[in-house]
Amino acid sequence: MLVKAVTIVTAYILGATAFAPSRFDRRSSSPCSGNTPADRSAWCSHSIKTDYTREVPDTGVTREYWLDIVDIIAAPDGVSRPAMAANGTIPGPTLFADWGDTVIVHVKNSLHTSKNGTSIHFHGIRQLFNNQNDGVVSMTQCPTPVNDTITYTWRAMQYGSTWYHSHFGLQAWEGVFGGIVINGPATANYDEDLGPLFLNDWDHATANQRSTVHRTDFLTPPLGTGLINGTNTYGNTGQRLNIRFEAKKTYRLRLVNAAIISHFKFMIDNHDMTIIAHDLVPVKPYTVKILDITMGQRYDILVTANQAATARQFWMRSIPLGLCGDPNWKFNDIRAIVHYDDNWTQPSTLPYLYSQLCGDQTMNAVPYIAENVQQPDHDPTLSKILRHETTFQKNDSVIELPEANKTFYLVIKNPLFVAHPIHLHGHDFFVLGQGVGPYLPGISPLKTKNPPRRDTALLPGSGYLVIGFVTDNPGVWLMHCHIGYHVDMGFSLQIIERANEIPAIINQDELNAGCAAWSSFQQSNNIIQDDSGV
Repeated sequence: MLVKAVTIVTAYILGATAFAPSRFDRRSSSPCSGNTPADRSAWCSHSIKTDYTREVPDTGVTREYWLDIVDIIAAPDGVSRPAMAANGTIPGPTLFADWGDTVIVHVKNSLHTSKNGTSIHFHGIRQLFNNQNDGVVSMTQCPTPVNDTITYTWRAMQYGSTWYHSHFGLQAWEGVFGGIVINGPATANYDEDLGPLFLNDWDHATANQRSTVHRTDFLTPPLGTGLINGTNTYGNTGQRLNIRFEAKKTYRLRLVNAAIISHFKFMIDNHDMTIIAHDLVPVKPYTVKILDITMGQRYDILVTANQAATARQFWMRSIPLGLCGDPNWKFNDIRAIVHYDDNWTQPSTLPYLYSQLCGDQTMNAVPYIAENVQQPDHDPTLSKILRHETTFQKNDSVIELPEANKTFYLVIKNPLFVAHPIHLHGHDFFVLGQGVGPYLPGISPLKTKNPPRRDTALLPGSGYLVIGFVTDNPGVWLMHCHIGYHVDMGFSLQIIERANEIPAIINQDELNAGCAAWSSFQQSNNIIQDDSGV
């Protein structure tokens, strides 16, 4: 019997003060049976030891959401500017599900002012044998025109923390994004889940205005500010996010870097952080004082409120690094307040000492479900594929992977000093190697025994990144830099995986109808594409 749990989100906040309230978006319903503060490893008849890559609970539950993409005037730091948002808020509403649920998301385009097309991508969701629901314009769909609605359906085959965002132009960094929480087991215990915590850079010019300058001038003016969960101060305006801690409790925070160009050092003064997941991959817990998080990445962290004797309020800091983002970035006031009392004042605590070096969290992080990488044997976009067009131009940036269940290795080299966060759709990947300097085959170290797995990893400046994944998911998958300006200018490639199996999993009539609607809207409004198309 199908049990249908319907969540309807219809709230709109429009006008000069439209921004997310300074609180967390948390689900009130109880977690799965057996999952308690004393034992977060349990999950009904499954547990943290269940290999989620091969076994998924059959919950029989469908969760249904409605998102309306709208033009707004937003003032997240107290200064008003045009923006876009899902259901009128930045961040948009969080999509909640349990591991194994089916998720249906209806997305309406109400961008009547900007007359943009739109789409929604569910970042890090594998979309196994479900490529058509990946939400990437020019690859898995045409843009959804104004007044039209598109429906995405996918199954929560992973668990943990991620986000959804538009994959049309720079809309994600105009404000069209929100959290995804898939409840499941965890590798360490905690008392309370505070939900997603978004880290953003922000400016009083729109992302499109800045991109126009960035295309011709690498050293664009620095971004003006930044946000934590959609709010911050600017001069004497705006407000800080404030978080109430109860002494001795342990809290789960789901960090998301939703910035357009900023790599952050994240910390809470005087507090340690225990990391329990990278992206949607549970890891054996390890403790840090400072966390590196690059664009598109997520970390699930646990923080124990054990510093009440030190002070009653503390700074939470999101510090941008110019060496792997905007080289002009000098703004260093992206902060929130953690307090132990209801009556609190501005903190006077000091940050941990940190370096300006950019990097991912340690390569020694251990995925909880162990998986080794096969050694290589050394043997010597959707509509096109459905039309059996298999010849691609060089500027299509296509890698074809026709064989099933083979391990594919990719060495990405970076001759420039700027670091790039590399994100892959349709898979998480093994991080086999990562370093500064040239990649030397047979000499540069590679980790093949249970290496870190994630869907977004940092390609170091003047360095290399070596990744691998198994070709177990037919479709057209995007790999791209998650710096908004860079993907806008074309820093992307398409991976066509098992092309001969794709037609069987695609609803061609639905795809063609969406493209016909966009073509009609584009012609009637004289819209000319001026970016990379994704």
